[in-house]
Amino acid sequence: MEQLADRGLTTAEIAERTARGQVNEVSRRSSRSLSAIVRANVLTLFNAVIAALWVLIMIFGQWQDGLFGLVIVANSAIGIVQELRAKRTLDRLAVVNEAPVRVRRNGAETEIPPRKVVLGDLILLCPGDRLLVDGEITGSGGLEIDESLLTGEADPVHKAVGDQVLSGSFVVAGTGSYVATKVGDDAYAAKLAQEASAFGLAHSELRAGVTRFIKYITWLVVPIGMLLTWSQLNKAEDFGQAVTGAVAGIVTMIPEGLVLMTSIAFAVGVVRLGRRRCLVQELPAIEILARVDVLCLDKTGTLTAGGMNLAEVRSLADDPLTPSLTTEALAALANLEETPNPTVQAIRVAHPAPPGWRATTTVPFSSARKWSGAEFAGKGAWVLGAADVLLTPETPGYGQAADLAATGLRVLALGRVATLNDPVGSVEPRALVVLEQRIRPEAADTLRYFAEQGVAIKIISGDNPESVSAIATALGVPGGRDAVDARTLPEDDPDKLSEILDTNTVFGRVTPHQKRLFVSALQSRGHTVAMTGDGVNDVLALKDADLGVAMGSGSGATRAVAQIVLMDDDFTSLPSVVGEGRRVLANIERVSSLFLTKTFYALVLSLLAGIFGLAFPFTPRHSTLVNALTIGVPAFFLALAPSSERAKPGFVPRVLRLAIPWGVVCALAVHLSYLLAETRGATPEESRTAAVITLFLVTWWALVLIARPYLWWRVTLVGAMVVLFALSLAVPFTREFFALTLSDPADDVVSIAISVVAALALTIVFRVMRPVDKSPVQDRPTDTLEV
Repeated sequence: MEQLADRGLTTAEIAERTARGQVNEVSRRSSRSLSAIVRANVLTLFNAVIAALWVLIMIFGQWQDGLFGLVIVANSAIGIVQELRAKRTLDRLAVVNEAPVRVRRNGAETEIPPRKVVLGDLILLCPGDRLLVDGEITGSGGLEIDESLLTGEADPVHKAVGDQVLSGSFVVAGTGSYVATKVGDDAYAAKLAQEASAFGLAHSELRAGVTRFIKYITWLVVPIGMLLTWSQLNKAEDFGQAVTGAVAGIVTMIPEGLVLMTSIAFAVGVVRLGRRRCLVQELPAIEILARVDVLCLDKTGTLTAGGMNLAEVRSLADDPLTPSLTTEALAALANLEETPNPTVQAIRVAHPAPPGWRATTTVPFSSARKWSGAEFAGKGAWVLGAADVLLTPETPGYGQAADLAATGLRVLALGRVATLNDPVGSVEPRALVVLEQRIRPEAADTLRYFAEQGVAIKIISGDNPESVSAIATALGVPGGRDAVDARTLPEDDPDKLSEILDTNTVFGRVTPHQKRLFVSALQSRGHTVAMTGDGVNDVLALKDADLGVAMGSGSGATRAVAQIVLMDDDFTSLPSVVGEGRRVLANIERVSSLFLTKTFYALVLSLLAGIFGLAFPFTPRHSTLVNALTIGVPAFFLALAPSSERAKPGFVPRVLRLAIPWGVVCALAVHLSYLLAETRGATPEESRTAAVITLFLVTWWALVLIARPYLWWRVTLVGAMVVLFALSLAVPFTREFFALTLSDPADDVVSIAISVVAALALTIVFRVMRPVDKSPVQDRPTDTLEV
């Protein structure tokens, strides 16, 4: 260990251990293998059912009625292609997002990718670093590690030489080093991480809703399909005709494209966000975006740009020798840390390390303490930290610090203490250190967007409440002037805390522990909470939030626990991120109504045919034509369309309330057209043509209602479907191929009249069950279809 602590591994040792496979190779959290993607898109229950029905048609029916078999190829191919696109995007961004690991090799410090760490590597630690492998501490400079993600214990643990550390924890204060004793799948957190962050769609509420649809429909399809098959065998003149009628009903009952459209919408969302340099580390996060109604923002690094400028050092002592001593003490404290935070870095730029200042005891900065300190040989003990934490109202300089903070400046206090053990309140103030923060120019517009979208903003910061209030006021945040000091909050009264959070916007002096409480309190009120952050003090809150959003330049631990990482630290990406989630959920609900309307009209038609012993009113080729023009092709584009609708709870019942009555109306209209044509003495082909015309017109009108708002491309899409259907009737080849005939105009007129009445009924149901969203929708340049 002593030798490793001095030089680390040599090149020969690294090569030897790499050859033995003792490398930190673990699966990336953001994607699954090609074989898994192919299996998920090909080996599905619906594909198996459709394939079996297709084989029956090929054996006993006409090949034209087997067109529905192409659905298997199309669904599988489109799903695989889209998911592969998402996989490439995720993998590329995941590599960029990997925080490099600082190691010492051959006696020199270097940075390597996490997967290049080998057994026995000497890993260097600083605040914000995430421990990727297990190991043993070899050096500690006030090293404090948070193990709460593993143990649930909130308090940081001091680590000394020889202590064991586990992967999954992270550094909150101090510096140190440790030797890797377990890497890759042997590390403590590796298996948990793989299970918790595996790529998939199955854990989302939306996916669960679609799965429930499938389960309900499967229960109905089996008995009704058997009833329909029995009735067709009794009604049809030959076995082939009976099989064709039964297959037509069963195929139409299956919402084969619904799962595909859900997968495509998710995958395209990942690709679109990837192009904006947003890494989606867990695919269901796309869905959560749409449900967010509270956004908690960390001021530093989110509303303000990274880095600070030292404005002034204001002396608080009358002794003429004090200014030089104070300046040296400030410089000595600022130059102690190997990896300074932005505040300390700003001081170091102006004040290099002074000679003769040797630290004998150090206390590193932490977000919980909000101060750091050191005792220097012959110079005494000094502390540097938040002015309103170290100073009391009676202390000289306290009022000045408050006045400066109220203008938006960041104010630290420098002072002497008798001991570093709990110096708060016993500091002899020597100077105020004033730093300027840079507000992001785009922050105001972004906050305004969220206000317009009904997303409540909560600005949460560890800084002085007055300083946070000044920043919030400058950005035009409603309620920004009334900042709450988190030190006064009733942590032991969750109900009171929730009420305060609901009625206030800006909070200062918030500890990491309180950030977690804030998230929990807001969630207890039924809110879906998103949390942004970049520092190690944000890790636990990001983990607990419904959606964690980390900045790309943030700490490794922060980026590891967040579901979404803004790779370019671009705060203006957040509206696009939320908008993408809303696009996915609103459009999946839209197309679900179309697919399930088809399912329910097929169920009702099958029941009518089975109970009354009637022939099914159309063949599989008719179903293929109508479904392609009123559901398949339009749904593909509508699932990728721009949408700003905010997600509402109750996805499953809301879709069923619309799809069930629509399905009943469509079925009755089609059945009536078929019976009237048959009663007038029409041939079976003429009767089926009348039914197909009615089916197309009624389901097309359902598409018209669903396609709102009527932007130019939506109108074009809906109109094109009418043109294509008209061509299929007018062109002799397609008319013959789809077994359609227009020999009796009276039947066609009756079909159109029935369709008009049915369309009116659909409109009434739509207005009652789903009022039209009157909010304006603009076709912005970014709101383009993604195919």
